[in-house]
Amino acid sequence: MRWNKQALDADDDAMLPGLSSNAGFVRSVTTPEFAGVTFHEVLAKSALNRVGAANDLYGVTINPYRGCSHACVYCFARPTHTYLEFDAGADFDQQIVVKTNVADVLRRELARPGWDRHPVALGTNTDPYQRAEGRYRLMPGIIEALADSGTPFSILTKGTLLRRDIPLLASAAERVPVDLAMSIAVYDDALQQSVEPGTPTTAARLATVRAVRDAGLDCSVFLMPIVPYITDTRAHLTRAIEQSAAAGATSVMYSALHLRPGVKPWFMEWLGRTNPDLVPRYRQMYLDNAYAPKDYRRWLADRIAPILREHRLEIGRVDPATGSMGFRGDGAVAQGRIAGREGAIPGTASPLQRADPLRTARRMPAAPTAEKEPLLAPLF
Repeated sequence: MRWNKQALDADDDAMLPGLSSNAGFVRSVTTPEFAGVTFHEVLAKSALNRVGAANDLYGVTINPYRGCSHACVYCFARPTHTYLEFDAGADFDQQIVVKTNVADVLRRELARPGWDRHPVALGTNTDPYQRAEGRYRLMPGIIEALADSGTPFSILTKGTLLRRDIPLLASAAERVPVDLAMSIAVYDDALQQSVEPGTPTTAARLATVRAVRDAGLDCSVFLMPIVPYITDTRAHLTRAIEQSAAAGATSVMYSALHLRPGVKPWFMEWLGRTNPDLVPRYRQMYLDNAYAPKDYRRWLADRIAPILREHRLEIGRVDPATGSMGFRGDGAVAQGRIAGREGAIPGTASPLQRADPLRTARRMPAAPTAEKEPLLAPLF
């Protein structure tokens, strides 16, 4: 199993698939409260992950869990479970790896002299507030460690368990920049339960956005992915943006469905069961590409832009290195270059905002001006 190099030694007779030794494996746990789900508890050697290196830009992430009980059929992270010799389908949903010591390891990493307080993103791979978090409570220790070290951070989640930690997040935001976003892609209850069967309801997530805003914190909404011919109708997009604005969202990010090779079979199986008439269209759209065709993306941008303007919401930025929010970096040192090639970049804006300062992640003025329509959002 490829995370052996990320683990400490632990003794147990049981092993996970492909595990060549017991290094790092503590135990596997099943409980009646999580029917059908197995938790594999491990001791992690590292907590911080550096991802991306295009044009020297990189991001830093934390993933306290591997696998996700949200069971979203479109989840781009499914293929990562095959590195653990699990499958990308049912195993991704039901075999959850838990890094039980992640907060302690993180504190040690953040205390190193070389740590430069680069903004850290959570929720970029699997959800840190999936149901397992209710049992393991890893996030409070992570939040406290980041805030205590002066490290800015962002959280993207579908989990309403975020509400538990709002007081902690508000306290952290007094010391470091904190960016929060709720992922809400589907605004039809039956469809939401079909395509995201393990997630909280759309209404519950919108209520979480409102709770975050009532606590004085910003909260964006990720309208991702927009599923072609299913959630791209004008009625659905209007409902999504209208409800996001009513909940107090400070920005909306959107993109069309992205089907990586390891995700495509699982999504297409769902599509064949629920919308068989769309299968030929999807085969044509995604035959040789993981991304929706450019013409479709332009059409989607033209459709959604006036709805955003009507509700005075602007599109936010997505960090290309992590897939999470383009970090605000208020009052912090925003680093976006690999150490040794270019040092810390002092300032109050992230590299993304410096590159395009007009695309702020905020509500537009009450009287919209005739500005040019926003560019296409980065793909999911």
